[in-house]
Amino acid sequence: MEIPPVVIDRLPLYARALAALESRGREVVSSQELGQQLNVTPAQIRKDLSYFGRFGKQGRGYNVRKLLDELRRILGLNRQWKMALVGAGRLGRAILGYEGFAPQGFRIVEAFDSDRGTVGFTIAGLTIKDTADLEGVLSGSPVDIGIVAVPAEMAQDVIDALVRCGVRAILNYAPIAAHVPRGVNIKRIDPVLALQGMTYYLKNSAVGK
Repeated sequence: MEIPPVVIDRLPLYARALAALESRGREVVSSQELGQQLNVTPAQIRKDLSYFGRFGKQGRGYNVRKLLDELRRILGLNRQWKMALVGAGRLGRAILGYEGFAPQGFRIVEAFDSDRGTVGFTIAGLTIKDTADLEGVLSGSPVDIGIVAVPAEMAQDVIDALVRCGVRAILNYAPIAAHVPRGVNIKRIDPVLALQGMTYYLKNSAVGK
């Protein structure tokens, strides 16, 4: 059964909310309460979870620990994922310094850049390697996920190189609509597009004043 991508995108939100509840000592939560926290209808939560099995009991809600464990298993969060970062400029350095990856099972094990002034330096415990050596390094030491933080004109070539190394999941910060072959999952992170979408609502709310 094919699961809609929007459902997959909501599962980490459910897992995060459940983890917060567990940290506060909660043992049971209803779909109503979970929905209120996430601004999702209880019916939508139940429908999303039904793609993966039966969870909880009618009238009693969900066992927080059990549902969280199931979601982590479904999302593959019960293991460690190795990542390679390409682009160690300002954005890349911020990504390398972000401490939120490791606790969730994501570990950057390689970092690359094409700037001769950056290659060889150690940032957040990783020695930056030359992007020209990317395929040689990753062919011998594969990673699961690639993070692309390079200028737009370089991004497609970097993504192609990651795909040739067997990387099947790519987080792309470059402002391009990258092309990848079937079987490779790519997610684009573009704050400017998000801001431009928000200005529509700002413009229209201002008109009504």
